[in-house]
Amino acid sequence: MQAFLVCLGAIFVSEFGDKTQLLAMMLAARFQRPWTIVAGIGVATLVNHTIAGLIGAWLRQHLGPELLRSCLGATFLLAAAWMLKPDRAGDEPAARGHYGVFAVTVVSFFLAEMGDKTQVATLILAARYPSLVAVVAGTTAGMLLADLPAVFLGRLASDRLPFAAIRLFAAAVFAALGVASLLGPAP
Repeated sequence: MQAFLVCLGAIFVSEFGDKTQLLAMMLAARFQRPWTIVAGIGVATLVNHTIAGLIGAWLRQHLGPELLRSCLGATFLLAAAWMLKPDRAGDEPAARGHYGVFAVTVVSFFLAEMGDKTQVATLILAARYPSLVAVVAGTTAGMLLADLPAVFLGRLASDRLPFAAIRLFAAAVFAALGVASLLGPAP
């Protein structure tokens, strides 16, 4: 349960102001089909985070405990620094084509998540926690919880959210996880 909650919280706070949240706002404004978009986000995130989780689990199994602990700590600290860099709306792939709203959302989100902060965070968390199911479920739930307001409020709320403060909080969470990994017992 701890892995699920840590993963949910880490992804939830890191997703605010992220390019995929901006993509969710743009898709919602364009297509006006919120539940279809949420379903597409869920499918894309589940597939993407499962792949990242499998890679993280492989790393956990193939690196020695001390090397893994050092790598995790350093990677969490790098992720904290990455959280400080704001994303821009132009960073995501364009949602075009003759596909349905669901397909456009799945493909756009899957591609936008490749190499994204939340995908890298999922890989790191899967290397840290032994339960792949808890990690993938937590990161997917965190992504959906953060993107739901973006989908349903669209651009109305984007101007009112304190993205800079949220990014600082997310960076602090990842920095704390990095220090805890470096100072704590090896996974």
